[in-house]
Amino acid sequence: MSDFEPIDFTSIDDIPGINAKALFSSELSKTEFRETGDISPVPIGDKHRYMPWGADDQLPYDILELIERDETLSTCQMFNAEICYGSGLLYNTEACSEKVKEEIDSFFVGNNIPTNYLGVCQDFKYFAFCVNVIILNGDGSKIIRLIRKEACYCRLGVADSNGRIDKLYYANWRKAKPMEDQVEIIDLLDLNAPLCDLMVRMGRMPGDDGETRMRTDTRKFAVLTKVPTPDNTYYPIPYYASLFRGRWYNIKRLIGLAKEAKLKNSAPIKYHIEISDKYWTGIFRAEGITDRAKQQARVVEEKKKILEFLTGVENSGKAWFSQVYTNPNGDVVHDVVINKIETNNSGSDKRELYTIAQALQKPYHDLLFTVHNLVIRFNEWKGAYPDCPFIMLTTLDEKNDAKTVTVNTSEI
Repeated sequence: MSDFEPIDFTSIDDIPGINAKALFSSELSKTEFRETGDISPVPIGDKHRYMPWGADDQLPYDILELIERDETLSTCQMFNAEICYGSGLLYNTEACSEKVKEEIDSFFVGNNIPTNYLGVCQDFKYFAFCVNVIILNGDGSKIIRLIRKEACYCRLGVADSNGRIDKLYYANWRKAKPMEDQVEIIDLLDLNAPLCDLMVRMGRMPGDDGETRMRTDTRKFAVLTKVPTPDNTYYPIPYYASLFRGRWYNIKRLIGLAKEAKLKNSAPIKYHIEISDKYWTGIFRAEGITDRAKQQARVVEEKKKILEFLTGVENSGKAWFSQVYTNPNGDVVHDVVINKIETNNSGSDKRELYTIAQALQKPYHDLLFTVHNLVIRFNEWKGAYPDCPFIMLTTLDEKNDAKTVTVNTSEI
């Protein structure tokens, strides 16, 4: 077994002596989005510290794993990003001079804006924030590059006494903390006023003290855009986090596993044995097992022991104790009731729902335009403004399948 191949904790096993099976799984939803205690900054070398994302700094990867386990949720998240993308980002240049139009065209061609924009739309829908890096030319007079930094690989520096974060750290944080030379350290512009901050740093306007600085030698800056949330933290809590806190996410996964077992040989599942990942980690640590192949073999052995305990005659009447999380009152509460409605949406309803879904992206577009307004203003492209038309499905009488609409003008 490769060192990078994950250990399989989930399986469906025969129960000895009876025509039934047992389903083994890890805790299906164990991710904690809001920390119950304080999280301490983590040092990078001697001069830098960053705030971990989750207690073990693995929260974004846990989120991705939970989403990828569910084919419906995964598809819906991509659909949400595509809805936000609309017809794509453009800079409206109708009121611009020919010189500005040429500069903007060169900027778009040189920066692969469609890839950048679809990427930040996904970051917004998955993690409720995105990061763009702007790179200036040699004399600092123009922004020439715009680069997306994947949100799951970004970490924020520690805020000062005024709540200001001035550094962003970009690296592969999966599984282990990278070495200092593996981390890209980028100056982070003021979250609340990135354009003003950039203008001050480049000596174009005075700072809060009324003094104009000398132009900095730095030519690369990060722009962080966050979705405002009721609980303002370093890393926003995605709106869909409640899916994993409830039980329906787990139930849906169990239905698939149970169906799979039944289709294999029609044997019913008698036991569902849900085991925390920490249980396996404790066994490996206690027995000093570090080899991946041996760890997998030990998992199989332990499952056999559990099945023997459940079915062995000598164990009749005995109890197996394990920790579980229950309602604070110890009650089983039915929070969701699903009623079947015998109806189907018409074509008009579907068109309206699709239009409404795109119209609801307006606040996200306004936030995503922050860095593009910064680029336009700093580069002095007068008359230009960012826009993201959305696709409106039409009726047959219009003799077109769809048309693009923008909120800034009536129709294009």
